[in-house]
Amino acid sequence: MISCTLFPGRYMQGAGALSRLRHELARMGRRHFLICSPTPLEQVLPPLLPGLKTIGDIRTERFGRECSDQEIQRLTALARDFGAEAVSAVGGGKTLDAAKMVAAGLDLPVALVPTIASTDAPCSSVSIIYSPQGEFERVETLSRNPDLVLVDTELIAKAPARYLVAGMGDALATWFEADSCRISRATTIAGGVCSMTALTLARSCYETVRDWGLAARTACEAGVVTPALERVVEANTLLSGLGFESGGLGAAHAMHNGLTALPATHRLNHGEKVAFGVLASLFLTDKPLMLVDEVYTVCGELGLPTTLADLGLDGITEHELARVAEKACAPGESIHNEPVEVSPDLVRAAIKAADAEGRRRKKTGAAG
Repeated sequence: MISCTLFPGRYMQGAGALSRLRHELARMGRRHFLICSPTPLEQVLPPLLPGLKTIGDIRTERFGRECSDQEIQRLTALARDFGAEAVSAVGGGKTLDAAKMVAAGLDLPVALVPTIASTDAPCSSVSIIYSPQGEFERVETLSRNPDLVLVDTELIAKAPARYLVAGMGDALATWFEADSCRISRATTIAGGVCSMTALTLARSCYETVRDWGLAARTACEAGVVTPALERVVEANTLLSGLGFESGGLGAAHAMHNGLTALPATHRLNHGEKVAFGVLASLFLTDKPLMLVDEVYTVCGELGLPTTLADLGLDGITEHELARVAEKACAPGESIHNEPVEVSPDLVRAAIKAADAEGRRRKKTGAAG
């Protein structure tokens, strides 16, 4: 079996990294189509625009909040009419995913500037497509990874800490899913079996969140950049991105996709739903109790969901739970990469077990 490992063209991270954006974009052309999430469009972009305009023509466009086919088509038409030579994006994961799709459709280079460290979307060649209402529809795999990922940790530290914590929830899944793919010899998004590089990075990703996550959250709540914050931002963004793409996905992300079938979960961040998917996957794959305790403790300390009530699903019906499980087990879903038997009934049981353990720990005062 052949392994394959994918990387972004260039990854830059640190306090004040935005000062390098103008020089980096100049390498990509003179006509830049720049997609911005609403808040960065108003607060981050204005002081950057004078410098960016010295390298050529800039067209900015507000992102419409959902990475849907309709929004991608709208942005692609605008970029084409502008005669863009490169596509850039400043904002959250869905904004960046949309920019990747626009750039791929026009065969242009793409530069991404995440303003929150909530997902591992920036480094991958993958875009997640949702309906205009926010329900997961499919995964699109593109022909190449982003040309530039630039992360200014001062921006990350100024964002609400909930986003950083959600990124840690997403990152928590990386090791468990990659290890499952290693065992099952599943084909990864990169097109081969899990590489040693990806597996090592995935393990480091989990250990970084486990050991430095709480300190990083504290730094973010204080609005400051510390070594712990730098470590966790890199784990959330780069290590998790490389780990999931070249290491493989499994049950946690499939359960996230299943949860999107319930409108009540749409208010949650991607990583918050993935984190609960990790907990359910521990029961699905029969992990040792010592590991179960460790992961629940990490989630509890960070403030990640450990019960269905934390997801806004207190009182979920059997019919709703069946919808989640059926969607998680749909043909082609990553849950089928797990080296265990998988069925909607088993997924429902794992979700119920994870919720019961979370409620037990809250009742007894145990972390998580």
